[in-house]
Amino acid sequence: MNGIEFVLPNEIEKRSFEIITKELEERGITLEKENEMVIKRAIHTSADFEYADTMIFSEGAVERAKELIRNGAYIVTDTNMALAGINKKVLQSFGGEAICFMDKEETARLAAKNQTTRATASMELATKIEKPVIFAIGNAPTALIQLYEMIESKRFVPEFIIGVPVGFVNVVAAKELMIHTGVPHIINRGRKGGSNVAAAICNAVLYELT
Repeated sequence: MNGIEFVLPNEIEKRSFEIITKELEERGITLEKENEMVIKRAIHTSADFEYADTMIFSEGAVERAKELIRNGAYIVTDTNMALAGINKKVLQSFGGEAICFMDKEETARLAAKNQTTRATASMELATKIEKPVIFAIGNAPTALIQLYEMIESKRFVPEFIIGVPVGFVNVVAAKELMIHTGVPHIINRGRKGGSNVAAAICNAVLYELT
């Protein structure tokens, strides 16, 4: 069939990354080695090369995330979709777990009591985890705002934040707030992101540890 490339099923991902690498070169984009696979996996899951320009990394972010995972960090997501996409087998091999509080009864009760979103309430519950926590936020800017408020009040300081919520209301502002907190982070500026991108970033870090 014209235009169809025959690729064996187990070679599809490899071929995809070859195409991504070639197109980045054609666009004259050179990625920093440390951040390369995070950006490429974000592009891979979205087919959007804008991530090469908009992804922001705090100094040594990827190495810090890897260090946390090696030490048994948990990953807390703001959606079950992101949770489903994370390679939990690799995470568990280092003693960590991936958790989403969004559908927990306790989250619903806390949100109703405080008249907040479930995402906000889920961040509150995550502070009770007695392990280092990497927050992977792909959907709810209110989750980032809640984390920011906790940081500013010195009530809780996350070990690491992946901030890639998608949307139009408070998304851009919430990301910008987080960039200036001093907390290690990987954040995509602008409106783009999503649960799939949050999971892809987590997996990019996890796969570098295998």
